[in-house]
Amino acid sequence: MNANGMRPIHPGEILEKEFLEPLGTAVADLQVRLCMSEVEVRELMAQNVGVSPDLANKLSILLNTTPDFWLSLQSTYDARIAEAGRG
Repeated sequence: MNANGMRPIHPGEILEKEFLEPLGTAVADLQVRLCMSEVEVRELMAQNVGVSPDLANKLSILLNTTPDFWLSLQSTYDARIAEAGRG
């Protein structure tokens, strides 16, 4: 958690909870539409990898968002993790 009491939220969690679940989209469908392996998609949702500019572009097209939306989520997450690490 950080100073405001909120834990950092990874873009993979946003992808899963705010997009895939409400749309009823399976990981297998997403990975095909993103031209990624199922392992890569699962790693993103497991918060083991971040959103790259290329992935942000793919997600924006697929989910009718913008690349900046995904990159901002990643940047905010990274900053909050760094802040938490500073104690």
